[in-house]
Amino acid sequence: MIKRTLYFGNAGTLRLKDKQMSIEVQLDGAVKTTTIPVEDIGIVILDHQQLLISHALIQALQENNVALITCDQRHMPQSLTFPLEGNTLQQERYENQIAASEPLKKQLWAQTISQKIKNQMAVLRALDKEHEYLHPLYKNVKSGDADNHEATAASFYWQKLFGHIDGFVRQRSGPSPNELLNYGYAILRGTVARSIVGAGLIPTLGLFHKNRYNAFCLADDLMEPYRPYIDLMVYQLVAKSGIPAGVTKEVKAELLKIPVLDVKLDDESSPLMLATQRTAVSLVKCLNGEQRKLLFPQIE
Repeated sequence: MIKRTLYFGNAGTLRLKDKQMSIEVQLDGAVKTTTIPVEDIGIVILDHQQLLISHALIQALQENNVALITCDQRHMPQSLTFPLEGNTLQQERYENQIAASEPLKKQLWAQTISQKIKNQMAVLRALDKEHEYLHPLYKNVKSGDADNHEATAASFYWQKLFGHIDGFVRQRSGPSPNELLNYGYAILRGTVARSIVGAGLIPTLGLFHKNRYNAFCLADDLMEPYRPYIDLMVYQLVAKSGIPAGVTKEVKAELLKIPVLDVKLDDESSPLMLATQRTAVSLVKCLNGEQRKLLFPQIE
């Protein structure tokens, strides 16, 4: 079942009533009330300083493994919250994840980067841009990406993708469309992290990412091959409407569709949210020794 992504950008009150999220928001000077079954919700984004949410509702959301994202005063995602218990086999899967050998993690990271570069190449090819330079890079990623093909590919990729925008440099705090990319990645990160928790894995323990201040290192690993979907989406937004002045209401409405983007994984089309679940489960099987390959979507 496809879970819903809910965005709240107005003052209001969110509480639990009869196992449903009761929503009271102020619109055009009046209070509007609606309800949504908690079990239908996958991601909740809170983006207003005067939003109130009850403890009972937070508890119900976490019981249903809902990703709860709060935004800062710049309206950019600031925090991501998940339950401590996400799967009935959690203890067993934690042990396998902690016991994973460095060679295995390096092999899985090489698969991840190879698919990321392959998808970047597909994005450039779909936009009729120069892309062949990336072919040998994704074909020859070594264990642990020892030759850092990810960085080499990124330098080429961003220059070809947004090189027509004067002064564009891909960076976290750079000017638009960097803000759009950052916002899209935040939605993607919440989607991937939710799948990781649901699969019974620890989102903090990454294959490659190891930042001591990052609670979602594994999400940052597994989302890499999915990033080009966001890049293509942002490119098309800019091509259609020009470079927006920040993450506007209209842009947010488009980026909130990320969890339901149609992607192709293992010759099957499905919403991105379901694909991330399959990726997380494939990692569980790799850690258990049941299979050797991670499942990632492929842009055609």
